[in-house]
Parts: sequence; structure tokens; C-alpha cells
Amino acid sequence: MKNSKRADNKTKFLHKNYSLSNKLSNFASEIKTVTILYMDWLINLFTVNDSVAHIALLYALVIATGVYLGKIKFGGVALGVTFVLFAGIVAGHLGLTAPINILTFIQDFGLILFVFMIGLQVGPGFFESFRKGGVTLNILASVTILLNIAVMFGCYFLFFDTANPHNLPMMVGTLYGAVTNTPGLGAANEALSSVFSEGNIPQIASGYACAYPLGVIGIIGATIAIRYICKVRLNIEERQLEQQNAEDAHVKPHMMHIEVTNSYLAGRTLKQIHDFLNRDFVCSRILHQGHVDIPRGDTVFELGDQLFIVCAKADAEAIIAFIGPEIKVDWEETDQPLISKRILVTRSQINGKTLGEMHFSSVYGVNVTRITRQGMDIFASPNLALQVGDKVMVVGKEDYVNRVASVLGNSIRRLDAPNIATIFVGIIVGIIFGSLPIAIPGMPVPMKLGIAGGPLIIAILIGRYGYKAHLVTYTTTSANMMLREIGLVLFLASVGIKAGANFWETVVQGDGLKFVYTGFLITIIPILIVGTIARLKYKFNYFTIMGMIAGTYTDPPALAYANQACSKEAPAVGYSTVYPLSMFLRILTAQLIILLCCGGL
Repeated sequence: MKNSKRADNKTKFLHKNYSLSNKLSNFASEIKTVTILYMDWLINLFTVNDSVAHIALLYALVIATGVYLGKIKFGGVALGVTFVLFAGIVAGHLGLTAPINILTFIQDFGLILFVFMIGLQVGPGFFESFRKGGVTLNILASVTILLNIAVMFGCYFLFFDTANPHNLPMMVGTLYGAVTNTPGLGAANEALSSVFSEGNIPQIASGYACAYPLGVIGIIGATIAIRYICKVRLNIEERQLEQQNAEDAHVKPHMMHIEVTNSYLAGRTLKQIHDFLNRDFVCSRILHQGHVDIPRGDTVFELGDQLFIVCAKADAEAIIAFIGPEIKVDWEETDQPLISKRILVTRSQINGKTLGEMHFSSVYGVNVTRITRQGMDIFASPNLALQVGDKVMVVGKEDYVNRVASVLGNSIRRLDAPNIATIFVGIIVGIIFGSLPIAIPGMPVPMKLGIAGGPLIIAILIGRYGYKAHLVTYTTTSANMMLREIGLVLFLASVGIKAGANFWETVVQGDGLKFVYTGFLITIIPILIVGTIARLKYKFNYFTIMGMIAGTYTDPPALAYANQACSKEAPAVGYSTVYPLSMFLRILTAQLIILLCCGGL
């Protein structure tokens, strides 16, 4: 009996163990099956390139990786978002790609968005950049751009096989890497599609990628070389900037208190004095017999009246000589019912109206003394057109000032909402304009400004004159930068992914080393020539030259280096003066080189 029970217990134990083992085996098998399914799903997510999830994941990985790596500094210089191009090349080389039509669409849309937002940014100051010394700086910048192209052609004929139809387009890519200009690369890419057959288009991003890193370093290095060639001493340059008045005397408002001492003015009205003097000035307040008031056109002046005048700085001396000497007055200590307030223009109906058309003095009983636009104070001339985003300094009685505030809008919330309609209306017009064929004798195909040049030109014109068509072009700096950067990274990621498949063969096994050293020559030779001329012949301040070079090469790292070297605004002024024209010429010449020189290949 005991043996029988022992046998039964052993049988039950073995049965339980077998059942447990069987369950564990089944569980392991299920885990293996689920793991295989998830691995297949994950592999398919990265390898099946025509799904929306794969394309979105691919762009997110390339852009995020590129942006993070672009923050790493090499020798104190970071490549920024341009590293997205290199991340895209690596992804394409590893086989992570997407359908070519999708890549092309995202690339072109990103380029359109990028150049259009640049145009809106530079548009308001594009034509003003040609004033005074800006003409010389822009001429020097244009010469630099032409020298970049000349050196590129020189290197092409010296170092490359001219019988190979792909070598010249690759040198164009090298050119735009050497000058660190991504929109030019986009314009050249687009022009190539009209010259080469589909599937045979040279991947010029490879040349761009080879030349870009040394391009960034070369710009800064050549700028430093000019300092030693011209024997520049930085402390002396700083001192000269302090001594000279870098502000534009014709638009910078100048405020002063003066006393009426000219007996000829006694009994005459403000309008009569204004017409006789023939100078633009605003008399915002008058102290007459102990009372402060806002003068109008029919206000009569008497000897001893004290005036608060706002005028262009260049006119201050003539106004003082005609009316009376400048005096010191503390208006706050007087019994005055007046306030001064900055009012924000946010109503689209005001966009484009001149100060003269608004009749602030006669209708609203206030005076406008100056306008602040994009951080710059502008004298309130009657012919000055108001734009959404302007800050208007208004002086008058409190209730009158509040009434003007309601007329102008003065609502920050309105400016927070982006003017999407204006952006896409401009893009529509830009694409149509860029698609217009321009037949030129001797060219194999009609020239077109394309999706880079067309939107850029229209954006510049809208940014400058859009108010005349009642288009509100105001965009906050952060919104402009966001849209521009999104367009740029989409473009760079697309170009990199497309070029990655053949990058190894083109660069490492091909002429990659030639692209590197020819790109370096394209970068430094024009800078050394033009920078030396700007210093020795035209006597420009060295810091202005640094900014001019950075703007000509549209290179923010070079501007950042210049700003670190100088405590004044001279580098930024030089950069902003030549940047608009340089960007325009870089994009235009990219297409001209391809259409004129590659059309017969």
C-alpha cells in the first residue's frame, strides 16, 4: 500500500511538473512569437519607406540628430542646423530613405518656406541698405560674390576633368558649401532639374558637404588674416567707433528744449514758422505763461515761450539758430495735464497710412514725436507710412492719448496671431513669378527664377511695400525664425538623404579631397582681396569689414565671432547692410551658372 501511494504521488508530481514545464514552454513560445512580431514591426517601420510613419520618423530622427550634433563646437565654432545635412547623408548611406517624389516635395517646400521668410525679414531694409556708405559696402559684397564664382571656375579648369558633365555642377555645390549659403544650393539643385534628365541629376550636396566645414573656419580665419595684413589694432578701432557718430542723422529723432528768443517769431503761428524754416520738426509741448499745452498749427508763439522739439538730428542746429538756444527744463516739475505714451499699431486698417493722413494734431489733439520700428527709432515725418508692429510715441492729454490708442489698436494679442494668409498669398505669387519663362538668346532652355528666386523677390517686395496692397506683413521675430528654421531643416534633411546613397563613392572614392581644398580656396581668396581693399582703399573700420564679410557669406558663426571681438554694433551694421543683396545675388547666380554653363553639357 505504501509503495502504491508513493507511486501515485510520484506520478502526480511528475504530471504537475510536466504541466508546468509545458506551460512555461508555451509561454516562452508566445513571448518569442510576440518578440518576433514586434521586431518585424520595428524593422518594417525603418525599412518600408513608403509609409507615412516611416517618413515622419525618418525626418524626425535626421533633424533631431543633426540639430543636437550641430551644437557641438569644433575649435570654438559650431556648424548649427547645417549638421542636419550630414545627418541626412548618414541616414541615406545606411539605406534609410523615402520615395524620391516625397523627398523632392519636402525639399522644395522647405526651400520655399525658408527663402520666403528670409525675404520678409530683409524686405523692409533691402532698399534702405543702399544709402550712403551702404552703397560701397554692397559693391564690395557684390565683387566678393563674383570673385567666389571666378575662383570656382579657375579651380574647375585647373583641377577637374572638364569632359565629365557632372564635375561643373559638383563644383557649384562646392561653391555654395564654401560660402556657407544653403539657399544657393537649393536654387542650383532646382535649376539642375531643368538641365539634366530625371534620374541623372548630379547630387551636388556632396560637394557642398565637403566644402562647408572648412568654409565656416576659412571665413573666420581669413578675416583674422586681414587684421594682420592691414596691421589693425583692435583697441584703436574701438576708439574710432566711439568717436564717430554711427547713427543715421536723417532718421534718428533728436529731442531738445529750446526757448523762443528770436523777436521775428513773436506773434507768428507754429505753421508759419514751420513753413518758413522748411524743416521737419514736431513741437510736442509748449510752456506759455506758466501753463503747459500741446501746440497746434494755429498756436501763436511769444518771446520767452519754452518748447519741447523733436526733429531729425541733422536739423537740430538750424532750428536752434532760428528759434532760440537750447535750455534745460524739467517738465515733470511743471503743472502739466499731459502724458506721453508708446502705442502699438495693431489694427490692419492703419497699415500703410501716413502720419499726415492720420491728422493726429488737428483731429485727436495729440502730437506724435517718434516711431519705433524693429528696435530702431525713426523721426515722425508726415510722409512716414505706419506699419503694423510700429510703436508710436504720443504726447497729449490722457483721454486724448487713450482715444488714439483705441484708433491704432494697441493690442499685443493681435500681434501674437501670425498673418498666415499674407505668407501663403506671397508664396502663390512668388511661385507664379518664379515659373515665368524668360527666353534669352543662346540659352538652351528659358531662364526661370524658380521656386527659390521667385518667392524671395516677392517676399522682399511684400516686406517693403506690402502695406500698399493692404497686406499685413508683421511677423514676430520668433515666428519668423521658427518658420524659417523648419523650412531649412526640411530642405537640408531631404538633400542629405537623397545624396547619402552615393556619398561614399562620390567623396571618399572620388574627388572628395579636391572638393575640400578647392572649396577652401573659394572661401579665402575673395575675402583676402576684398577685405584688404575695403581697409586700405576705402578706410572702413575693421569691425565693419568683419560684419560685411559675414553678411556677404550669409554666415551667422562669423557674425557671432565678430560680435565677440567688438563691444559696439559695427559688425551687426555691416552684416545687415550687405545681407539682403548678398542673399539675393547668391540665389540668382546659382541658377545663372547652371543654366548658362551647364545647359550644353
